[in-house]
Amino acid sequence: MNLRNLKFKRPKWLPLWLSLPFVIFIAFIVMLLFYGENNYMQINDQKKEIDKINAQIKELEDSAKLYERKTQELNTDKETLEKIAREQYSMKRTNEEVFITDIP
Repeated sequence: MNLRNLKFKRPKWLPLWLSLPFVIFIAFIVMLLFYGENNYMQINDQKKEIDKINAQIKELEDSAKLYERKTQELNTDKETLEKIAREQYSMKRTNEEVFITDIP
């Protein structure tokens, strides 16, 4: 029996479009998508994490702008500075008396 004369007989249940190169190509694509260091699942998780971090950055930038405006206001407006000093730190002028009550 000569090996060159042997032919592979395709079973009838096996479709014609299913060939060895096609199966290898599909296996390669599956490996790229689900296995290895840079698979699709990890990339998707990393994109979600990047979106969360960008949202946090935006929140922090907004709060930084708010505090910057408050600092600027305190540096320029003496009435606001006096109001905060009186309300939060219970400061008073030298000739004043302050009465603190619990009545809302």
